[in-house]
This record gives sequence, structure tokens and C-alpha cells, in this order.
Amino acid sequence: MSQKPFLSLLLALILLTLPGCWDRREMNDLAITVAMGIDRADGEYTVTTQVVQPGEVTARKAGNSGQTPVTMYQAKGATLFEAIRRMTMTSPRKIYGAHLRVVLIGESLAREGVGEALDLLSRDYELRTDFYLMVAKGSTAAQVLNIFTPLDKVPANKLYKSLQTAEKAWAPATAVPLDQFVADLVSRGRSPVLSGVVVSGDAAKGTTKQNLDAISPPAQLENAYMAVFRKDRLIGWLNEEDSKGYSYMVNKVKSTVGHISCPQDGHIAVQVMHSEAKMKVTFQDGKPKLSVNLHVEQNVGEVECRIDLTRPETIEDLEKRSEQRLEQILSHALKTAQTRYKTDYFGFGNSLHRSNPAAWEKVKSDWDRRFSEADFEIKADVKIGRTGTVTNSFMEDLEE
Repeated sequence: MSQKPFLSLLLALILLTLPGCWDRREMNDLAITVAMGIDRADGEYTVTTQVVQPGEVTARKAGNSGQTPVTMYQAKGATLFEAIRRMTMTSPRKIYGAHLRVVLIGESLAREGVGEALDLLSRDYELRTDFYLMVAKGSTAAQVLNIFTPLDKVPANKLYKSLQTAEKAWAPATAVPLDQFVADLVSRGRSPVLSGVVVSGDAAKGTTKQNLDAISPPAQLENAYMAVFRKDRLIGWLNEEDSKGYSYMVNKVKSTVGHISCPQDGHIAVQVMHSEAKMKVTFQDGKPKLSVNLHVEQNVGEVECRIDLTRPETIEDLEKRSEQRLEQILSHALKTAQTRYKTDYFGFGNSLHRSNPAAWEKVKSDWDRRFSEADFEIKADVKIGRTGTVTNSFMEDLEE
């Protein structure tokens, strides 16, 4: 037998032994879930899934049938896996989670501890890890997922896109995917944080289509800034200012808007175009000292006072005022972590681990205590590039 026919026969035999599409799944047999809510009560998990009704989210049919674009399924179980499988008792299709956009955790469960609940999400091969984790502030995850959302037909997409948009344009908002949360959770040099969501307004009306029929909806889903964890347990919430300080220090600020005071009355709005923070940990007499150097480039966006922006000394004064303002924000955020929560969610421990592994080995066992007692120094450097398409405000001409 020549070599060529022999190779052809060998290839044919190999192909015969290969398996076919053993795990193929028809779309008509699956319920595509885009959001999952996890709550816990009486020793059991309550899992709520938001499943897309495909015909109701297409442009051609939307609004014609009167049905909702999503439907909800809920089940309880000792484990998440059991609860999800128990949904087949009510769902005509198997719940399929490969397209998850958000996973919501009820605040009660978050305070109890989320580690065990997240094991399935990180272990299941069907799930991607690029969905966002969020905490339902002051409510259960199920209550949040029951709210109708205007503008976006699918509430899960609203939560996902709103957080994604806010993160790009507003410093206090930070999106946290599952893999980042798990990485921070297992790290001894940085405690994890998560974004929060809160139901504002009349939650009861928000669960009906009445929420879509008004210009100003009775209920809305709003970002609730940052939830702080120690290990896997929620220990508190950051306000807007401290959430902003957190984002600056961990280099999450892509763009944002802030304000500084004018030399006299009024404010000047500034738009941050670039931000970069560098953290460092040194030791003095065996005690750690925390340092943050922040560099910010920004433009003038709005002027509400009489000021001459054509003068270089005016720009220099505004830069100094902005530096003072940023140093105040970062100092308050760091002091909150040290005195109120006594845990390092900024990642100074990780910074020390990278720069001085030997020193980290000596302090890692009680790093949160050492972090809470450490002195710190924060320096901001601000450069103002542009002042807009006009120099001084046109309001000056009206006042003359």
C-alpha cells in the first residue's frame, strides 16, 4: 500500500472516532436569562431569574402583543444549583445563563456572606465571568428585578448599560465583574467592593406597566455607589464623595466632572480628561506610611463667576484650588477606610506586596490593623488644558 492511501484511511478512521456535537443545545429549548438575583432566608437560597421573551424585544413586535419583554422565574433551594434546577418545575425551558449581564445580591445575604453563593457562578463552565455583580441596597434582589424600566425594554440591560455608562462619565460609579471581585476576595492586600443599586420612588407601582406610562416613572433603579466588604461580608456603604475618592485612587476614573470655588462667589465646573494615581507604602520606625500621588488633566467646562481666564496666573490659581479639592476628597476617602471600616479596599497591601515582598510577608497577617493605624500623605498635581470655545463668560457683558 502506498503512503497516500494509507494516510487517507488513517484520517478516515480518526474522524469516525471523534464525537459529534454531544452538548449541542437548540435555542428553542433554552430560557435565556440575562439577570439573576440571589437572596437568602430561613437557611435557603431564593434565586430569581429574568428571562428574555425574544418576540417581545424585537422592534417589529414590541408593544403589539401587550406582553412584557421579560418573564421571571423563582425557586428556593439549599444550594443555588438546586434552586436553578427546581425552576424547571415552572419554566417550560431549561434556564441558560451564558448571556448573564448582571447578578444581584440582596443586602441581607451580602451582610451574611457571599462566598458560598458565588461558588457556582465561578465554577459553572456555562457562565462567562464578564457580568457585573451588584448589591441591592436596602432590599432583596428579587424586588429590584421586578421593576419595569423605561427606555430599555429589558431591565437587566438597563442595569448593565447604566452602570457601564456611568463608569465612563462619572467618577463615583465603578463596575465590578465577577472575576475582579473574586481576585480581590482571595487577596490579602485588598478587600473587595461592589456597586450598589437602589429602588427609588414607589416600588409597588414600579412592578406594574404603570411605570412605563408616565414621563416621570413612579419608580426607578439608581446606582447606589460602593458597597464595602471585609472578606466576603458587606460591612457598609460609601457615599458619593468617598466613592469618588476610591475611583481616583484605584485608577477607575475615565472621565468625570467636578467643581471648584471661584476666588469670590460662585463655582467653576471642570471636566477631568485624564487621571493617574500611584500608591506607595514605606516604613518609618516599623510603622507603614501610605503615599498617593495623583496627576489629573482637566478642562474648564462652566464658569459661574467673574474671572479672567485669559491670564496665566488665573489658570495657575484654579489649578491650585483643584489640587486642594482633590487632596481633600482623597484624604476623606482614605480616612473613612481607616477609621470607619478599618479595612484596605484601595489595595495598598497589594502595592506593598509587589514593591517589597519581604516587607509584605512580615505584615500581611494583620495588614488591616496596620493599614488603619498608618499615617498618609496625598499630593495632587493638576493641569488645566482648555477653557472652552469662549474665554470669559458672556454674563460679564450683561452685568456691565
